[in-house]
Amino acid sequence: MIFLKLAGNVQFIQSEHLLVINCDAAQLPRLYSDVVDRRQKPVGKLVEIYGNIKKPYATVSCRSTKNRIAGEKLYTK
Repeated sequence: MIFLKLAGNVQFIQSEHLLVINCDAAQLPRLYSDVVDRRQKPVGKLVEIYGNIKKPYATVSCRSTKNRIAGEKLYTK
């Protein structure tokens, strides 16, 4: 059984291959970890964490952002 850790919620779609998510400051995901959706379908890799210490953001590099919506929860393995 694979345990998933909440990476964050999709804030907005930056481009065709980048998502910006907001993260929980107490449980930051690891850089370059695999990101999946709630059905454990691969989304991409977490490539950058930035922003305020209390409310950080992260960038997820993915093949396509076509099926993603703002507010969707994403997870790391």
